[in-house]
Amino acid sequence: MVELCLKRLPAYLKTDEPARAIQVLSPQRKGPCGVNQLNVLLQQALNPPSRQKRELQLGERLFREGDKVMHIHNNYQLEWYGAGEGKGVFNGDMGVIDSVDPEEKELTVLFDDGRRADYDAALTEELELAYCLSVHKSQGSEFTCVVMPCVGGPPMLLTRNLFYTALTRARELVVLAGREDCVASMVNNNHIARRYTALALRLTELPV
Repeated sequence: MVELCLKRLPAYLKTDEPARAIQVLSPQRKGPCGVNQLNVLLQQALNPPSRQKRELQLGERLFREGDKVMHIHNNYQLEWYGAGEGKGVFNGDMGVIDSVDPEEKELTVLFDDGRRADYDAALTEELELAYCLSVHKSQGSEFTCVVMPCVGGPPMLLTRNLFYTALTRARELVVLAGREDCVASMVNNNHIARRYTALALRLTELPV
């Protein structure tokens, strides 16, 4: 996965910004090819430590200038600036870490739409590295190239619907890395989790 994102695909796509052009999507968060582990490995490869890049270590989480990140909660009070001024940063907003102040334990994120927002140590709980995203988190987004590990996992996760979601996030190229039997099992697994709601009941109770 790292070699694909660091060498092979950038050369194929003719890009010198692999983190921007290539998005890794994993069906699961845990395991060797899960979101958590791949983010650590891809951070090391695509944005390695440098004297020119300041870092902020918060427990097990490490943020470095230049890191690709995603905001993961709706925060209607978080102020932003740079493309005008306003409030509200939302689940799924992506950008890069523009600056880090290790002494104050603060960082600034430059979002893809040009907005900037400042985060103190507590607010960084609403940020995640985004070199690799879960397929679920990628819904509604679009990327030039998608890379997806297909190495097995819980059948409840590896479904046809999830596979379709991952493939349709890509504008130009999809790369499946793993085993053919894993791809086949996803295609053949048409399990759809049943959702229990009271919508039908509420609709029947509406006045005519």
